[in-house]
This record gives sequence, C-alpha cells and structure tokens, in this order.
Amino acid sequence: MPFKDLLVVVDHGQSCPARIDLAARLAGAFDAHLTGLYVNPPYFQPVVLAEFPLELRDVQAQAVREAAERAKALFAAGIERAALGITTEWREGDGEVGEVACLHARYADLAVVGQTDPDDIPLGGASDLPEQLLLGAGRPVLVVPYAGRFATIGERVLLAWNASREATRAVNDALPLLQRARRVIVLSVNPERRGHGAIPGADIAVHLARHGVRSEVSSITTDDVRVDDMLLSQAADSGADLIVMGGYGHSRLGELVLGGATRHILRQITVPVFMSH
Repeated sequence: MPFKDLLVVVDHGQSCPARIDLAARLAGAFDAHLTGLYVNPPYFQPVVLAEFPLELRDVQAQAVREAAERAKALFAAGIERAALGITTEWREGDGEVGEVACLHARYADLAVVGQTDPDDIPLGGASDLPEQLLLGAGRPVLVVPYAGRFATIGERVLLAWNASREATRAVNDALPLLQRARRVIVLSVNPERRGHGAIPGADIAVHLARHGVRSEVSSITTDDVRVDDMLLSQAADSGADLIVMGGYGHSRLGELVLGGATRHILRQITVPVFMSH
C-alpha cells in the first residue's frame, strides 16, 4: 500500500528546510497528503509561570506565537519551492515535543524527522526526538541527516537484513519505497546460520521479488569492524541514498530504550535512514 499520509516535524534548526523539501518530494512522488507539525515546548511549568508578573507572561506568550508563525512560514516556503501541487495541512501542538510528535505520527503512514545535531538542539526540537518517535509512535520513521541536502531518496537503497522482527517490520513498512527503487541491496553483516537459510538474505529477496522488487544479495563477515560501522561504510561505497533497517530497543527497568547499535547509526548517518521498530 503506497504512502498517502505523511508527517514532517518542523523546528527552527538550520537543517529544517532540507527536511521539508525532502518530505514534499516524497509526498509528490506518492500523491500523498503532507502535514507539517510544530510543537511549542513548555518553557516553564504553569505553576512556575503563575509566579511571573503579568507583563512577563505576555512577553513569553508573544514569543511563543511568533516562533510558531515563523515555523509555519518555513513550512509554507518549502511547499512553494516544491511546486508539486500536493495537499498540505499545518498543525501546532503544545507540550513535550516527543510526546506530541508521537501522538500526531500515529495518524500518518510515515513520520519525517531530523537527525539530532548535538551542537544545535533547535527550538521546537528535542535531543532524542528520532528515538522517541521510533519507539513510541508505532509508525515507521524517516530520519534526515542534519548536514547536507538530498537530491534523491530511495533510488539506491541499502537494506540491512538480519532476519529479526524489527528488520522484517522495516521491510514491510518500506515496500512502497523499495518498489520504486532502481537498485536494492540486501546486506547481511555477520549473519548467523539460524534464521537465515542456506544463503543469508536470499529468502527475503525472494519475498521482495514477489512484490515486484528486484534486489541484490550480499553478506559480509568481519571481526574488526562494528556491524553498524560496516553498514554505514557499505552504504557509502554503494552510493546508497537511503538505508532501510530495523530500529532495536530493549527493556531497562520497565522502560523501552534504544539499543546501542541503533543509537550509533542515528548519530553517524550521512544519508536518510528509514527505520521501523
């Protein structure tokens, strides 16, 4: 089923225009509706704000309104640049960015969000927003790097395959993109015999072929390089403009947290990454 409803999280970071451009192109490619979301973060808790003089509260409220209007104008400018005739919608929310974004993402087929720039957490963003969306939204997430602009997306796809539940979910969720790709490489790094069959990646390649996706199968065994680093290296060597992979989490003291390898990937990406959990 093609994507018909996309969500892009808008903030005031320097990389946001490139993210909006990419989301608009995706919406155009699938004839999809695109929703822009901006979240007004809680500068102060209401109980604290109540202690401020009325004049200061008015100043803060005005600053919040102006920030939201600038974000709306940023989204509108991106849609105008795209000039694709897509249908759009603008939403604003109040509260913790991750919680609000997760709620709105549940009503979309795909959420587009920016990679966290450790040196610039923008207004309307959060330091762990990709992680929160991945683990909390119940929808696939497309993470766009904070550096660079991306003329193409999904023409050359590197699919990370390890026969896990998360990788299986990512393959299924990414099918609309995989079916449009010119080249798909199914890559298994350090594959274990159990669950992979005689040729690692071959079984999922057959499944993809039944959905009209032609793919190449590759496997690599290495003891010297981390699996996540090898994946990033292979993406660069193959000229991939998209990585598709499962996003891995585990339980710690009753809270679901992101796995180390997935966190490392999100910090190091130089091309967009499509993830499902």
